[in-house]
Amino acid sequence: MEQFTINLLFVGASFALYIGIAVWARAGSTSEFYAAGRGVHPVTNGMATAADWMSAASFISMAGLIAFVGYDNSTFLMGWTGGYVLLALLLAPYLRKFGKFTVSEFIGDRFYSPTARMVAVVCLIVASVTYVIGQMTGVGVAFGRFLEISNTAGLLIGACVVFAYAVFGGMKGVTYTQVAQYCVLIMAYTIPAVFISLQLTGTPIPALGLFSTVESGGADSSVYLLTKLDQIVTDLGFASYTEAHKDNLNMVLFTLSLMIGTAGLPHVIMRFFTVPRVSDARWSAGWTLVFIALLYLTAPAVGAMARLNITELMWPNGAQGDAVSVETIETAPEYDWMLTWQKTGLLDWEDKNGDGRIQYYNDANEEMAATAAANGWEGNELTNFNRDILVLANPEIANLPGWVIGLVAAGGLAAALSTAAGLLLAISSAVSHDLLKGQLTPDMSEKAELMSARIAMAAAILVATYLGLNPPGFAAQTVALAFGLAAASIFPALMMGIFSKRVNNVGAVCGMLSGLIFTLLYIFLHKGWFFVAGTNSFPDTVDGSLFGIQSTAIGAVGALINFGVAYAVSLSTADTPQEIKDLVESVRTPAGAGAAVDH
Repeated sequence: MEQFTINLLFVGASFALYIGIAVWARAGSTSEFYAAGRGVHPVTNGMATAADWMSAASFISMAGLIAFVGYDNSTFLMGWTGGYVLLALLLAPYLRKFGKFTVSEFIGDRFYSPTARMVAVVCLIVASVTYVIGQMTGVGVAFGRFLEISNTAGLLIGACVVFAYAVFGGMKGVTYTQVAQYCVLIMAYTIPAVFISLQLTGTPIPALGLFSTVESGGADSSVYLLTKLDQIVTDLGFASYTEAHKDNLNMVLFTLSLMIGTAGLPHVIMRFFTVPRVSDARWSAGWTLVFIALLYLTAPAVGAMARLNITELMWPNGAQGDAVSVETIETAPEYDWMLTWQKTGLLDWEDKNGDGRIQYYNDANEEMAATAAANGWEGNELTNFNRDILVLANPEIANLPGWVIGLVAAGGLAAALSTAAGLLLAISSAVSHDLLKGQLTPDMSEKAELMSARIAMAAAILVATYLGLNPPGFAAQTVALAFGLAAASIFPALMMGIFSKRVNNVGAVCGMLSGLIFTLLYIFLHKGWFFVAGTNSFPDTVDGSLFGIQSTAIGAVGALINFGVAYAVSLSTADTPQEIKDLVESVRTPAGAGAAVDH
């Protein structure tokens, strides 16, 4: 059976499963659409939350970033998992006890202000739309390769599938669909990793294989995998794989931004509104960490092993020998994956010096530049290797069976679609429940509100698809910007709403706006996305930054500004009403706490 047919069977079967579940669990009320009727078991919710969380960035892009950067990008692992600890301890149980449908509704009620609720809606939509761009990018990459169509066509097909099960199923349908998607994506991620770990190290557990030995090809019969990888990449002029090269300031701020961004993302928080009790919210967060760990403990091994495989394919005789020939790429079976991915436009090469070989090296390194000049090389000839393709191409690079490749196709799509559905649900809930029902048409019937939620989700899918056609970076990089926006705007408001009685409505609004505006402006200026008047264009780059802080790390600074402004304004304006202080106390303190007990 041809590989295309196998891919089609796996992808088609998974889509049929998702749509079937959505039809079975179709939302019939606003409670089911927004919060799945608050009847989801903690283990089920933990699995659904893990699927909601492990997006295209986690499944498709994260291992690619780790593979090509190494230790420095371990910040993704630390920030994204650490955020769940914050969420479990500081937010989830209290928000569930408050008993509302959306994050914006909590902020509006806690800060006794329709304005605060609307500002929260704006913050939520900005962060969620930025996040969903990364998911649609991943959908395009996965569809483009495995259905052998263009990225654009793949993205449009993915949008139609999300529409089919998210618009009608709501949170109830999405929850049970995400359980199925988690099972698909975790098998798709770990099974190829087990095969590759066995091939390279003889160890079936990838996380242990990362620290095992491999054949050295030199005087010693074996050497540690990471030692061999370090030697190979440094011989080619790249930075050492296992050493830190980022400055400590950016590493700390980026990790912190991912952590508090995780705890502030509305589509994740909404999942904790679906469980029956407050204690279930804590258990859900714990189970989510367990399910996430299965993938996140595997990701570093996937990245390192893939980088080793790719480098050895490009330099089959070692970095001191000859690079792979064009003829070999075009005729040898182990290089078929390169020809297949070349059709997508995400991988390409060029024999610049006409020597019949493809030299892959770091042409920005001075020592390698001297070596290149001596050998007559004219620059790195692997001209394009989109990092988002690495996990999807990994089974082909390792020459694994066709069914494994088909499973990875289904898993990559499951990861992207599950998070896209959660984000779109958060956006539609903000529009229908917070904007329309909460402000513009408070007398709207439940039936009309349910219809408006579905229309809002359909509109959000169209916008996300359009933006996904021109993403501002790799999937994980785009997602990192969304985390920064959530960290700077939503997380501080939630924390102050739960743990501070003094922060009032004016302070909360000023804090959220200052954090959001500062972070947005910094990202646009730093990334060079501002519009140049009179030129009808956007410049590609812009020089200068605040203390060298990267745009993906600025969310932590935006959060500090949010906290500072909110407290300063609150202390200089009217005190919080007593009934709101009582509300905060009731959310933080269990019922009956402190009461006298008869013995």
